[in-house]
Amino acid sequence: MGKSENISQPVTEANLSACHPSHQVLFEPVQIGPVTAPNRFYQVPHASGMTETHPRVRAAFRETKAEGGWGVVSTGAVSIHPSSDDSPLPYARLWSDADIASHALSTEAIHRHGSLAAVELWHGGAAVMNRTSRLPPLSPSGISWAATHVGFMGQLRPKKMTGADIDEVLHWQRLATRRALDAGFDILYVYAGMGYLGYEFLLPEYNHRNDGYGGTLENRVRFVREMLEVTRDEAGSRAAVALRISLEELRAKSTPHYESEAHGVVSLLSDVPDLWDVKMDSSPTDCGASRFRPEGAHEPVIDFVKRMTDRPVVGVGRFTSPDTMVSQVRRGVLDLIGGARASIADPFLPSKIREGNSDDIRECIGCNICIASWHDGVPVRCTQNATAGEEWRRGWHPERFTQTTTPDSVLVVGGGPAGLEAALIAARQGFEVTIAEQAEDWGGRVLQESQLPGMATWRRVRDYRVWALSQMGNVAMFTNSELDAEAAIGFGADHIALATGAKWTKRLYSALEIPAEPLEEPQVFTPDDVFANAVSGERVLVFDYDNYYLGGVIAEHLAGEGKTVSYATPAGHASAWTFMTNELPFVYQALARREIDIHTTTNLMGFDGTRAALQNLFNATPLEIEVDAIVIVGHREPHDALYQSLLTAGADTDSPSIQLLGDALAPGAIVHAVHSGHSFARGLVEADTLYLRDEPVVPAAPVRVFPHR
Repeated sequence: MGKSENISQPVTEANLSACHPSHQVLFEPVQIGPVTAPNRFYQVPHASGMTETHPRVRAAFRETKAEGGWGVVSTGAVSIHPSSDDSPLPYARLWSDADIASHALSTEAIHRHGSLAAVELWHGGAAVMNRTSRLPPLSPSGISWAATHVGFMGQLRPKKMTGADIDEVLHWQRLATRRALDAGFDILYVYAGMGYLGYEFLLPEYNHRNDGYGGTLENRVRFVREMLEVTRDEAGSRAAVALRISLEELRAKSTPHYESEAHGVVSLLSDVPDLWDVKMDSSPTDCGASRFRPEGAHEPVIDFVKRMTDRPVVGVGRFTSPDTMVSQVRRGVLDLIGGARASIADPFLPSKIREGNSDDIRECIGCNICIASWHDGVPVRCTQNATAGEEWRRGWHPERFTQTTTPDSVLVVGGGPAGLEAALIAARQGFEVTIAEQAEDWGGRVLQESQLPGMATWRRVRDYRVWALSQMGNVAMFTNSELDAEAAIGFGADHIALATGAKWTKRLYSALEIPAEPLEEPQVFTPDDVFANAVSGERVLVFDYDNYYLGGVIAEHLAGEGKTVSYATPAGHASAWTFMTNELPFVYQALARREIDIHTTTNLMGFDGTRAALQNLFNATPLEIEVDAIVIVGHREPHDALYQSLLTAGADTDSPSIQLLGDALAPGAIVHAVHSGHSFARGLVEADTLYLRDEPVVPAAPVRVFPHR
């Protein structure tokens, strides 16, 4: 094991001499009530998939952001009571004093780097199903919100809150505030957005009350005001109080006294919170994928807030460009630049801007794999940053790498996402690296897919790594270089990594999800043929059982070429897995704009060259579609011929270590390929890489949690 080298130093109190003059405004301190943020970089609350069962994983994940220069680092949703139970989705708790210690691990880690720690105190109201606690969800008027919330069906509908229920929630907020202070948090949230309890009181669609908490806008604001007041009363001068609020639907509502109800709410509460955290109403619009939501997309909805309050305002917009950030501040849109996805993709984004290294920012691509992690109930993943979620359990740091103590060389064959990541991390560890790609350009599948509709931002996976590799003196890069086994072994490398990708097949599946024989008919194509511009015919059926983004995007692409396109899938939705990445509503809108016919719960049975034979998955009802061609988006097989040849060729020699990476090892999403390449490179030095299992911080005896009456 070698020494550890710090590639990028954390932000310090040093001067801003290296920072571009126009970016220095981002490093001004901002007063937030009784506390001061050291700069304008604010990691807003976001889910991480790290609950009380992963307290050390969570602390290390948040600490890395503080180390990277985020002036405020926030938790995700922290439930204040068992009546706000989001299981089996991962969420945090402050239900009793027993929860304090686990949160203190995070605050202590954040404070070590001079950043403020914020906690998103949360009651989900009718938006939770309370599957574990089995308590009735609470709502102003007993009206359900999103019965299919995140793909789960809850049969228990909410109860209408009484006055006593309201008093209890205020009491729970007070107790949670007390515990948050004891845990060391500097900023305490009241949450009135995204369909949760405070939001439900604000919107007349959910609030049909005829008491002091319903009817007029002034009355509907009352519950949120009282939540803020009780939080302030308990916190005193020890911490700031923030309001997180969704404004999209409120801004669309007219009112005789204000420009919109959103303007009215901000006016009525303008001086109550110490900080306004403003956002959209739904996950697809708030954290929309880059395919459909550009950087700064929130501005038309939230741009008025700062004009109506003298308190600082933070908002998000998948900001990765420092110039865009500066523009938001200079034009009076925001005081603090909020980041969730951007802070995951590059926790050291602020540090790099301060040090004048903006070109080294690992920009978020807006794929929303991080959001899918929460939907999956697992610790966060990131396509751009393979170390996200691995900081504690594997000991991976995004900017520090253990240096090799040997002069070993590494040959990487394949310049797609896995190969580029493997080469970059190996080089940063001090190895002599050669990377060879058979195509004319770098990027592999990323380069191909980034040319499809809406996918341009994904090219950042390629561009960042190619740029970083080009800056290093211990890397040789060759395109148009197809190697056979003899050439690879003859190169003399100590380690060979094969990131040779995978190919799409024409394999089908039966209605019972049993593999069927490939449809080897003329005019049957795969995505590889699409990338090669080899799909002929004017009427095309895209048959998609991959169920992620590619089938829908290919359908868009072919329709954009003027073809008449139909789309069929055995799944219940087009591009069904994009539900996990907040894309599904927009996928349907995009297909509708291209006038693409959609057939769900449908299997492909055959093709005679002019008609595709389809069948309903459940009742076997047949359907025929007249088409000239079919594109099957489903099964991939690794390109492992070189690997097999190398094993054979090196059987009787002192062959180097040979490993498959990425899709050549196991086809998956781009996030899997990047992680595979990163893990390989780390393993070259850290053969004993940690893979620790976290344990909850628990008291010696069971803890009684007060019930809802």
